[in-house]
Amino acid sequence: MIKIKLPDGAIKEKESGITGMEIAREISEGLARMALAIRVNGDIWDLSRRIENDADISILTWRDEGGKMAFWHSSAHLMAEALEAEFPGIKFGIGPPIENGFYYDVDLGDQQFSDQDFQKIEKKMLELAKQSSVYERVPVSKKEALDYFTDKGDEYKLELIQDLEDGDITFYHQGNFTDLCKGPHIPNTSPIKAVKLLNVAGAYWRGDEKRKQLTRVYAITFPKQKELTEYLENLEKAKQNDHRKLGKELELFAFSEKVGLGLPLWLPKGARLREKLEQFLKKAQIEAGYVPVVTPHIGGKELFVTSGHYEKYGEDSFQPIHTPNENEEFLLKPMNCPFHCEIYKSRPRSYKDLPLRLAEFGTVYRYEQHGELHGLTRVRGFTQDDSHLFCRPDQVNQEFMKVIDLVLYVFNSLGFDDFEAQVSVRDPNTPEKYIGEPENWEIAERSIVDAAEAKGLKYNVVEGEAAFYGPKLDFMVRDVLNRKWQLGTIQVDYNLPDRFELEYIGSDNKPHRPVMIHRAPFGSMERFVALLIENCGGNFPFWLAPEQLIILPISEKYHDYCDDLKSDLELAGYEVSVDERDEKIGRKIRDAEVGKIPFMLIIGEKEKEANTVSIRQHTKGDIGGMSRAELLEFLEREKALSLTKK
Repeated sequence: MIKIKLPDGAIKEKESGITGMEIAREISEGLARMALAIRVNGDIWDLSRRIENDADISILTWRDEGGKMAFWHSSAHLMAEALEAEFPGIKFGIGPPIENGFYYDVDLGDQQFSDQDFQKIEKKMLELAKQSSVYERVPVSKKEALDYFTDKGDEYKLELIQDLEDGDITFYHQGNFTDLCKGPHIPNTSPIKAVKLLNVAGAYWRGDEKRKQLTRVYAITFPKQKELTEYLENLEKAKQNDHRKLGKELELFAFSEKVGLGLPLWLPKGARLREKLEQFLKKAQIEAGYVPVVTPHIGGKELFVTSGHYEKYGEDSFQPIHTPNENEEFLLKPMNCPFHCEIYKSRPRSYKDLPLRLAEFGTVYRYEQHGELHGLTRVRGFTQDDSHLFCRPDQVNQEFMKVIDLVLYVFNSLGFDDFEAQVSVRDPNTPEKYIGEPENWEIAERSIVDAAEAKGLKYNVVEGEAAFYGPKLDFMVRDVLNRKWQLGTIQVDYNLPDRFELEYIGSDNKPHRPVMIHRAPFGSMERFVALLIENCGGNFPFWLAPEQLIILPISEKYHDYCDDLKSDLELAGYEVSVDERDEKIGRKIRDAEVGKIPFMLIIGEKEKEANTVSIRQHTKGDIGGMSRAELLEFLEREKALSLTKK
């Protein structure tokens, strides 16, 4: 007999060899019908797989992220079967589930695959799904695996098999398709009821630009057609709100091949938006006791050798800068924290000086692969709202909770209410990825969990997502397509203080090591702005809008009045422009609406004579007329209201 612990804490004794589906049926037939996979001691398994030892389990359905991953993983195999049926001789790379759907990398040889083939493959997938083919897991020896794919002539699978250990290789069969795969999968193909191929792209085999470029086919499936329809509607909304599209239309940022891939250029309106966000956070930081610092864009190579960044990221970063002096090397700054450690060391510290909270909007540089660059969400040069808190061990929990408060204040103020907290810890199977003593990691991980629970955060623990020097509390924001993006992050670090030999003199008059807390509520300015644009569709709150007001004269004879009004509004601190083009007022209004400018001030003979303005609000139309004094009072109220709106 073995002990099975259910999610509600109940423990059941079962015969060794029981399957997940049998457990689901014992709980209820309804659960068994919805069950897609099972989580066993943290790992996701097929429902047909036998449980031989004591285990914590949970049955996964479509409502669970793990259930969706199994569903989409199985759908990738179904798509591969359809592709093989329609394109004989096709070869397969990898076909994993992703956050929304799945893809498969394929080598079509001399055959072509285009958008015109989408419907044909979708139809074939639905035809195959109706056959209710079972996903069968079959352990095979390495020789059997090599023989199978040698006969099939698939060099990609053969290369993957070479990296696997004999005794740890499994195939999955369904219908007429067999794949090298470790799973997990849903019981059979019948739950797959709605299919949509999304797009195709090029992808180098194993991410190596020197290898062959394969065709990557992206798709998504659902258990109900209604869910696919909703997803496609959201996809269209996401396209309209795409920060790359809106950034160009609103003249916020641009990219230049001559400047370099992944290096954004902030245009005047985008620069104003950045500046307002910086001032917003700087004000909150000053109130919370932070002090500003500024560090260089480059640093000596030895600085990053000491911190460990060179060892962990050196090969994937911009390469060292060599000066005319022999053996003198610099690196473009990939992180701000080593510089802040040196600032801490610039003078002796006492326990009375702590916590010391250093803050910087520091630009860093990381060499992202060409294929991974994506607008502002993944770039090679970006600015972090970085801060490093140096504190005594007894101050860690309190300081950590204060940073949580700051992150939540930022999110609430800027309308990010769909997010989840993620405790990112070590992967116990790859200790070589991390530095420092295990006991310090355990203390740091416990500190993060304690702080998250004290603040009432709902969180999940994810192994393998920790920084190499310490665990993190990451704030994952969801977009309209339910994709997760990391914005804010807070990290506890016992290791860099050791590497940099940081000290403070304690109340016992002896030297002690401080603890570092790394934190960035925005994460990076670039990604934060990208998600902000998409979250609000470019309709920024009034206080944040890079162009808050536009004055629209009906004709040229009102330009002097408009210029005088503009001066008064700028003196009051507003971003304002005058549309002096020789266009009809209707055209000016339409263009201002397209530009998503919060308020339009229309000036004609009546307004000039009465020293008033006529106001229109973006998307809402006419508000009415008011005096210039009333206008200033109205705008102050709007500004205050937009700062308090979530």
